[in-house]
Order: sequence, then C-alpha cells, then structure tokens
Amino acid sequence: MKPKDVSTPHKGSHKGKGKAPLFSGGKDAATRNPYPRLSQKSLFLALYSKYLAGEKRKDEETEMVLGPADGGMTVNRELPDLARGLEGWLAERRMHGLQDTSQGWLEYLYGVILLKGRNEEEAKKWLIQSVHLNPFLWGAWQELNDLLQSTEDLKHVVDLLPQNVMTLIFHVYCSQELYQATDDTYQALAELETIFPSSAFLKTQRALLYYHSKDFEEASHIFSTILVDSPYRLESLDHYSNILYVMGDRAQLAFVAQVATATDKFRPETCCVVGNYYSLKSEHEKAVMYFRRALTLDRNFLSAWTLMGHEYIEMKNTHAAVESYRRAVDVNRKDYRAWYGLGQAYEVLDMSFYALFYYQRAAALRPYDPKMWQAVGTCYAKMGRLEHSIKSLKRALVAGSYYTEEPSQDGGPGRKILDPETLHQIALLYERLGDDAEAASYMELTIAQEFGPAPHEEDDASSDDNEDSRSGRPRPSTQSFQNDDDEPRTGDVDRANLLAGELCQDGVEVEEAKALMRDVRARKEGGA
Repeated sequence: MKPKDVSTPHKGSHKGKGKAPLFSGGKDAATRNPYPRLSQKSLFLALYSKYLAGEKRKDEETEMVLGPADGGMTVNRELPDLARGLEGWLAERRMHGLQDTSQGWLEYLYGVILLKGRNEEEAKKWLIQSVHLNPFLWGAWQELNDLLQSTEDLKHVVDLLPQNVMTLIFHVYCSQELYQATDDTYQALAELETIFPSSAFLKTQRALLYYHSKDFEEASHIFSTILVDSPYRLESLDHYSNILYVMGDRAQLAFVAQVATATDKFRPETCCVVGNYYSLKSEHEKAVMYFRRALTLDRNFLSAWTLMGHEYIEMKNTHAAVESYRRAVDVNRKDYRAWYGLGQAYEVLDMSFYALFYYQRAAALRPYDPKMWQAVGTCYAKMGRLEHSIKSLKRALVAGSYYTEEPSQDGGPGRKILDPETLHQIALLYERLGDDAEAASYMELTIAQEFGPAPHEEDDASSDDNEDSRSGRPRPSTQSFQNDDDEPRTGDVDRANLLAGELCQDGVEVEEAKALMRDVRARKEGGA
C-alpha cells in the first residue's frame, strides 16, 4: 500500500498536478470578446476587482480552519466567466496582431486564473509573456515562482525571461525559495546590493539565505537592522520570529511581537509572531489560536500551517498535525519542513513506511541537510532494511561534516569533523548485521572524532567538553565502552584492554570497564 500523495491538493487549490484543468486556455475556447472598449488598466481593475470579490465570497463560504467541512472544496465562482472573457479578449488582440502592444496586466490576471484552474503549463506561458510586457509587475514574478519545483525548472524558465535587472532579482528570490544558499546566489545578491544598497527586500533575502544555512546569529542580526530601519515593515517577520524561537531569545521575540501588534494586529505575519512567542512559553493552545487566526486572514499563509502542525505535535494531537502539514504542502510543495513534519507525525503513529516516504521527499528538497538523511536512515532501521539505513546515515555524515576553527600546521583548513552520533549509529547497524570488523572500525572512528588526534587531546579537552554539551552528542565514555565490547569479538584483546584501561580513568561506566578488563585477562589466560 502506497501512502497518499499529498502533492495533489484538494479541489479548488491552484497548486495541484495530475487533475484535468478546469480552464483549458487553448484555442478551442470561446473567442468572443465580451468586454467594452476600455483602456487596459481600466479593464484590469474591473476584472481584478471581480476576481477579488469571488475570493472574498469563497473565504466567507469556507468552514472554520480545520473544521468538519474544511476540505478545500469551496471555489471562486467568478473564475469560469473571467477565463472565458479574457480568452476572448486575448484572442481578438492576436487576431489583429496587437499582442505585442499589451501592457502585461491582463496577461498576468489570465495566468493567475489558469493557475487557479490547475492549468499550470498555460499559466506559465502567460505569466512569462506578462513579465516580458511589464517587467516591474512583481505579482507576476511571484506567481511564476510558485510554479517552480526545482532548480532545473528555474534554469529552464530563466532562459525564457527578459535579460534585465528584474530577472536577476527573480533568480535570487527563487534560489532562496528553493534553499539554494550557493556561491552563485550570494554573488548575484551582492551584485544587486550594489545597485540597491538600502533595499529591505534584498536584505531580507540575504537573511533568509543565512537562515536556510542555519547561521541564525547572522540572520537575526540582519533582521534586527531591518526592523530598526523599517519599523513598520511586517514582510517576512514570521521568519524572524522562527529564528528567535530556535535561538530561544524570548525577550527579543516578545519585543518583535509587541512591535508587530502595534503596527497591524490583523496581519497573518503578526499572528505568527505572537503564536511563536506563546509556543516558546509552552502555551501551545494559545499558539494554535493565533496560528488559526493567521489562517482565517489568509488561508494560503504557509508559515501558519507548518507552525500549527508543530504545535499539534507538541500537544500529541497527531491527526490534526498531519492535516496541518498536508495543507501546508498543498500551499507550497517546496516546503521541506512540512514534508519533514509529516514524516515525524507518521513516525509517532508508528507507521514507518509512510514516514519514510515523507522523509524522502524532505531529503530530496534538502539533500545537504544531515537531519533529513538521519530521519531516512532511522526509518529504514525500524523497517529492518539495515543496508539502506547505513547508506542514508553515510549521506548524513557527508552532509553534516564540518571543519574546526583551528587551522592545520600546513596552513590548510582545520580538522574535518564527522558527527559522532551518526558514526555510532552506523557502528550499531553493522553490529546488527554481524559485521564486527566494520562495527569496531566505526567505533574507533567515533572515539577519534570525540577526542581528536592524540597530539591535541589535552589542548582541546575543555573545548570538546563544551561542544559536547551544546550539541547533545553521546558521551565519549559510552562510545568507548561499546567499542571495548567489540574488540574481544574481533580478537584484538590487547586493544580492548587498552581502551578499558582508559575508560577506567576517564569514563563514567567504571564498573563495566573493570568487568571487561577481567574478561580480557581471562581470555588471555585461557589462550595462554
């Protein structure tokens, strides 16, 4: 049995694939132009107002957030008429050869309507035409970004875009949305900052790139400067609150919540900031209330769905968490946090097959995040697929390796560190496979990563202790003891005796170490 593919959204959502489009947008559609002769801006304002009125009625008819009938079934009833009318207007302009004299507004609206109708390819074509005609229509760029699911999609679309500064801004924005904190992205961002040195938008993109790279201190610093320079700017403030939440900075989070509430308490960003504040205080019911309020204001506000799922996990309401994460994926299939949250929820329900499916989706979006591969490896281990688990954990090792700050003697980078916890898990998996030699070698590697090379052991002891306490890594003594236990099975009793002796001096499991030393002596005497 395959898990339900949540990448296909509920009816009425404009993000889904795999369903027949509601509006074809093709040449077979009605071509009669029903609109009077108005300027393009006037016609756009009239039709866009009609579209917004339909969206408002749809929201009013929709059930409460996660209510019994809240299945995303309510649709904007104005869309079919708008689609037919715009198709006729655009067809008439094509017939008279006037398509190149358009201003981009109505092409943008037609693309939005096609997107709502799940006709993504046609929507992409009209949105690209809109940005060619009106490069400064940012709404068209944002809708185009929603259609991109990978860096390959981005590369393909960029080749079809006009060569101007807006395309460069779009490339940086999409790269950030796809979590591509690469040198090319930073270089393009730096180039834009020379043109717009005081742009709050570009500063926000840089902060979010640092956030995706888990450089929370630098991201927080940039957001704080933006808040000082633009105290009434609420865009992306929900991301700033996420950073402060991860850092545990309750005082600053409370301050940001006060500023946002004083500016506009009816913005979804404000509700998410306040919700994060209550979550940090472990008041999860109040946090959920504010996240629901954010979704009442904007059903497509991604952060609120994902954060509400996290809160339901904390409240042990797994089924509500699953539904929240599903709705987050409906809004944005690129959100790895929602996929990862679904994996966590199904893991809590002890449904490892489902959890593995969602963890794999998260890992595909974040291939260089060790946390994703560790989750995949854990699921494989629970399912008894130990070889696959080892491969996944080795991917986590590669993704999670880093260099110490201290450079080497030849002037190169510092010692490369592998996560001891992951090494230890791999060793235990090899032990379960009966490969004692590999298990012992990974235990040895675990000890080497914990203590460092022998010449630097004494110098680095205090810093290692601090690092262990911050990262929550297993104690070296535990790793060493289990390694000692492997050595007699591989026949290296002298090595086992040496490690057990070190453990008696430095470790916590002294009694176990002494018992192992007695066992080693008995084996030696028996062998003699």
